Amino acid sequence: MIEPATAERWDDVQHALTGGGDGKSCQCAWWTLTNADFNKTSADERRELLRDEIQAGPPPGLIAYVDGEPAGWVRIGPRTAQVRLSRTRNIVSTTTEPLDDPSVWAVTCFVVRREHRKQGLTTALLEAAVDYAKDAGARMIEAYPVDTSTGTHRSNELYIGTLATFLAAGFTETGLRKPGRPLVALSLAA
Repeated sequence: MIEPATAERWDDVQHALTGGGDGKSCQCAWWTLTNADFNKTSADERRELLRDEIQAGPPPGLIAYVDGEPAGWVRIGPRTAQVRLSRTRNIVSTTTEPLDDPSVWAVTCFVVRREHRKQGLTTALLEAAVDYAKDAGARMIEAYPVDTSTGTHRSNELYIGTLATFLAAGFTETGLRKPGRPLVALSLAA
């Protein structure tokens, strides 16, 4: 089961984010803050920023459940709400989409609790994110995954997803931001 991250599910968001990786300290704020602002905030402040974002709506992410327990998270939403994207040179120079277009959405973060890894949750979260974006009227989804076929990668680098996962979901490579870091996109236009 995968559900939107609403205010009523705040405790579930926290459970999903705190089961491994950097989710507990980042609170999925990396893409919503400038580098300077991110570095000025504490984990507690970022948690409150995420709580405020969720309370204001619409939900900025989805929660995956396994046997009723929150097991994973994906951030999905308009690129315009994720300010770091428009300030990241290798994204700006690679995208073919206008940076101020709210119909272009981005998948920027996955967290899967350690005990639920290797069960296909990232794939399920991505599929649900595509459906969520489509239902919300998004025209296009971009993502910025890691190509794990090149070199070795630490697990905490994989929070943005892997190229293979996105390609299997129908995304296509539209550019190379830097070696091993493609930009992928999926058109939702009928």
